[in-house]
Amino acid sequence: MAQDHTFSVALSWTGNRGTGTSGSRDFGRDHVVSLDGKHLIEGSAARAFHGDLERWNPEELLIAALSQCHLLSYLYVAVQNGIVVASYTDAAVGTLVTDADGGGRFTEVVLRPVVTISAGDPDVATRLHAEANRLCFIASSVNFPVRHEPSIQVVSAPTAVDG
Repeated sequence: MAQDHTFSVALSWTGNRGTGTSGSRDFGRDHVVSLDGKHLIEGSAARAFHGDLERWNPEELLIAALSQCHLLSYLYVAVQNGIVVASYTDAAVGTLVTDADGGGRFTEVVLRPVVTISAGDPDVATRLHAEANRLCFIASSVNFPVRHEPSIQVVSAPTAVDG
């Protein structure tokens, strides 16, 4: 049965340097994303768009959301298919193309998960990335391809020490 879920955040622009948006370089792109009970996310524009390099930008957060969603979907399908994941890292990269008028769009995001398993078939572990992508809410919501270049590593499961 389908269910609706609502998610919300609060955003506050903190980049007014005293003259508001009186000119394109007269204001900061800094902002704070918040939600009661959670750590603040200090955001800005990407450096290429006059933002603060030390703060997260929306483009990075979109790529992070895709990477996180894929991880969580992958862990779910791994359990369903007898794959024991011991560790998982990702080095995700997105490509953004800008237009002459200042607009633009992502053309793709590539996830490069390195998954270490201690039990299960490595071929199945590789194939599960397609299923995880299908189940990922964020990947299903974007209008560009989210590709995967997974690497599966196998380690022996730790053994119990007799006492």
